[in-house]
Order: sequence, then C-alpha cells, then structure tokens
Amino acid sequence: MATAVKGLKKPAIPGPGLNKQGVVVLQSFFIFIFASLEIWIRSGAGIVSGLIIALVSFGGVSYGRKGTRYVAAVTPPLAFAATALFMTILSDGLSISRVGVDFIAALASESPFLILSALYGWFVYLNQKAKKKPSKRKAAAE
Repeated sequence: MATAVKGLKKPAIPGPGLNKQGVVVLQSFFIFIFASLEIWIRSGAGIVSGLIIALVSFGGVSYGRKGTRYVAAVTPPLAFAATALFMTILSDGLSISRVGVDFIAALASESPFLILSALYGWFVYLNQKAKKKPSKRKAAAE
C-alpha cells in the first residue's frame, strides 16, 4: 500500500565507491570489532574472525573505487594482526613469552582465511593491473 511521492528523490551517493581511506577504515573497524569480541569471548580467534576477514576482503574489492584494489588486499591481514596483538597484550599483560605464543597461535588459527583472502585480493589487483597494459601481441602485429 505504499504510494510514491512525486518529486521526492533518493539522495545520490557521490562517487563510484569507497576511496582508499574508506576501505581501510571500514575493513579495520569490522575486523577489530568481530575479532576482538571473538578473542574476548572464546579466548582465541576462530571461524567468525575468519569469515569477517573473507567478507571484508571481498567487500573492499567490490565496493572500492578503481585505485583501491591494492589497499583492499593489504589491509585485512595487517588489521587482524594488529587486533590480535592488541587483544593478546590486553588479556596476557606484558609477559613477552606468553604474548608471543598467543599472538602466533591467533595468526596460525586464521592462516587459511588470511591466505585465501590475500590471494583473492592480490589476484584482483594484479589482474586489473595486467589489463591496463597494452598487449604484446598487438604491438608485435603492428
């Protein structure tokens, strides 16, 4: 029973997508929130953090502007590592051996997600970069 109001336009979002800073902030924010909650509740990183890493990698590539593919590929592993280190220091204190073991354990538990997300991001970035170069076959044929 909804009726359309004439003359009422939806607000236009300026630009074709997120810029580099927007991709970094959103990826870092979502990874920090979900990974921190999971590490705090479960006392370790797990499947939720991994899925969030995969989703923000895909989202950064999909919703970023043309020049943001590199940033979308690099940010998730760095954001997760920073979050894991911060939460490990917060929970274990400054005991270097304990922090080191727990930090490496957090990275190891997320390694499949980190590797697959990084491979996807780098593939899209390098594929886009390769498409910009002129073909060697065309240059040789001319």
